[in-house]
This record gives sequence, C-alpha cells and structure tokens, in this order.
Amino acid sequence: MTPLIDQSGLKLGVLVSWLRQEEKLILAAARARGMEVTPIFDRNLTLNLSAPTAKESGIDIDVLLDRSVAHSRAGYTLWAMQRWGIPTLNTADSVSICDDKARASMVLEAVGIPSPKTFVAYSVESAIAACEQLGYPAVMKPVAGSWGRLISKVNGPDQARAIIAQKSEHGSILHEIFYIQEFIEKPGRDIRAYVVGGDIVAASYRTSEHWITNAARGAVSVPCPVTPEIEDLALRACAAVNARLAGVDLIETNEGLKVIEVNTGGEFKGLMTTTDRDIAGEIVEEAWRVYKDGVPA
Repeated sequence: MTPLIDQSGLKLGVLVSWLRQEEKLILAAARARGMEVTPIFDRNLTLNLSAPTAKESGIDIDVLLDRSVAHSRAGYTLWAMQRWGIPTLNTADSVSICDDKARASMVLEAVGIPSPKTFVAYSVESAIAACEQLGYPAVMKPVAGSWGRLISKVNGPDQARAIIAQKSEHGSILHEIFYIQEFIEKPGRDIRAYVVGGDIVAASYRTSEHWITNAARGAVSVPCPVTPEIEDLALRACAAVNARLAGVDLIETNEGLKVIEVNTGGEFKGLMTTTDRDIAGEIVEEAWRVYKDGVPA
C-alpha cells in the first residue's frame, strides 16, 4: 500500500448537494491525510458577491472540490471561487463546457475526437429535419442534465414530433434547444473511464438490457481493461475540455470507440466495485496537487 502523503493543515472544501457514499469516502480520505475538510452544502450556501475575498464571504478554504449534483449552483460557486482566487477541481471553465452537451460536442469535434454525429436545432421543424438527416432511430437529449434523465429514442417522425413538442412546453429555454444524436447500437454496455490528474484510475463496462446504460438507471459495472485506445481517447477528451477529474463515457462502434460525454462531476460508486484503486484517495490527492501547483480556478 502506498503511504499516505501528509497534507496536514490544508483546508479542503467539498461542495456537495448531499453526502452520498462517494462523498463520505472523500471526506474520510481527506481526514486520513491530515486535511481540515469541510462539506459545503450548496443549498445552504450564501455567496456575497460584493466581498473582496472568499473568507469575507464566510468561506475559509484553500481549495474547493466540486461534488455538487446541481449544475447551476456548482457553476456559480466555481465562478465565485475563481474571482476570489481559490483553486478548484475542476475549473469553472471546464465544468461550464462539460455541463453543456452542445458546447462539449463542439470542443471534442474541434480537436478530432471521435464522437456520435450530433445536431442542434431550435424548432420542431428544424429538429425533425435533423432527425431525418441522421436517420431513425435518433436520440434526443437535454443539453444539460445527467443520470440518463429525459433521454429519448425516437423511431420515426410522428414520435419525434410528439416528443419535441412536449419538450418545448417544459417552460425552460434549455428545453427549446434540441440536442440530437445518431443512435448507435450498443453491445449491451458502454465504458466509463475515470481520469484523475492525467491518469486513468480505472475503467468499467456498464452493462444493461436497456439501451440507456447509465449506472443511475440500473446498469451493472464490471471490470474493463484499460486498452491503449481507451487511454488515448479518455485522456485526449479530458485535455480538450481541460478537466483534471472526469468520468469519460465511451461507446463501442464498428468504427472503433467514440466519446459520448465527459463528466466533470463523475460518480464512481459502481466503478469502485471493479478496482482495488483508492479512487476517493486519489481524488483528494489531486485536489492537493491543484492547490500546490497554484492552478488558478
């Protein structure tokens, strides 16, 4: 076992929505390394944007680890930390890109990372046209969201029109932006590669009989060997969005692997059952490196 690095005195803030198993492991790993760790519950947080420093806003930390599941709350908090000079894992810019599927797709495509064919449309008719260019079935996703929620597979124009019309009535501007991808037949699984500080800690197959293979939707995680292709794509994807911590989701196709998403708030509950690596400990040590390296938020 690798001896723990003494990081006594470092004040680590962990931004959380609630304490899940993963966050409890992170807090324990930080305390084991001598850190002064504080869970910061996003629902209770008040940010005094007029304050010149984080401490004067009531936040006394050296570095912030983002584990919030509320994208909007996390985003504003990370931008505030950036203003106050508090390093964060990940940066506000990186999280902002990855929380917006359309922006992330553009960034990945711009550097040549293989990913599913993707369209963005702004009306029912233009979204139907996008589906027809891709061919049916097609996949519709919200531009922001996680856990496989509000994802639909449409098999024809009538179904597409009904789903698009329903989305446009949700009352949010985000649901008036239609993110549409080609449907790729999976071999009953996708791949989650977990990257911490330029290293793939572990990878797992997420297997399910349903075409949506998110762990939050009941997929089962089993070990996946980290092949050179997985390593190359996962690290390139993280570099493209400037993420030091992320779960990279990949899909197997006849043309090789393709990157579906880069999740800067990547969960590892399923993954940790497939590896002996101390994922929580490695996350904590990366937060320490972010502080030590003086990486700006």
